[in-house]
Amino acid sequence: MAAPDSPAPATATDTIAERVAAVRAEMAAACARANRPIDAVTLIAVSKTHPPPPISEAVAAGIRDFGENRVEEADKIAVVNEGAAGIALTWHMIGHVQSRKAGDVLHYYGWIHSLDSVKLAERYARLAAESTVHNGDGRLNVLLEMNVSGELSKEGFAAHGWRDDRGRRESLWNDVRRMVQLPGLRVRGLMTIPPIVASMEAARPTFADLCALRDALAADFPSLEMDTLSMGMTDDYPVAIEEGATVIRVGRAIFGVRA
Repeated sequence: MAAPDSPAPATATDTIAERVAAVRAEMAAACARANRPIDAVTLIAVSKTHPPPPISEAVAAGIRDFGENRVEEADKIAVVNEGAAGIALTWHMIGHVQSRKAGDVLHYYGWIHSLDSVKLAERYARLAAESTVHNGDGRLNVLLEMNVSGELSKEGFAAHGWRDDRGRRESLWNDVRRMVQLPGLRVRGLMTIPPIVASMEAARPTFADLCALRDALAADFPSLEMDTLSMGMTDDYPVAIEEGATVIRVGRAIFGVRA
């Protein structure tokens, strides 16, 4: 069974609970098409630019993972956590981070999806050694952001053509090798942002390419867990799930158009 042309759109009259239920239904359908269990995919509600009240509504609707893309918005995390009344929430940094703000990221976020340079990796590793991070073993959960589409406007490690371009592959593998040796980091997998396309089916090659890249890196770096693929957003997450996403990042379908 093929994926639909696009996920069912949210409407202004839907409650957040109804929108979350609709997304979870789409997730279940995509998992069924791919013969995957629904619990193999984590839903991150992308709450960037939205204030605490609708985020708290999402918590009440069962969401436990939230994504932000600006360090400056971290102040609302304490407000939402306090209002969650003991419910454990995980916050994910999904946006580009400047090196000078890396310390703030460690203070607030349990996962970083957007590690895009060896320099930033080294900065995170130094900071992790000096402070308490959010997981129990003293290492920071990170995903390597890969620019597999080759778009100049995208952040991430240059990974376009990694299968056929020997030089690019060697450069990428060398970067990963350097990061593997950093004691403060726990490299858990890869993240990508696909090109904007007219149909979500057109994003499938990008997702398939990221999955293949993850498998190739896992084979050559067996010490890494590489159990996480963060890919798929509001307009294309069903196809991302079919191609192996373990994490999807959905904002507009849950919270509506950003403020």
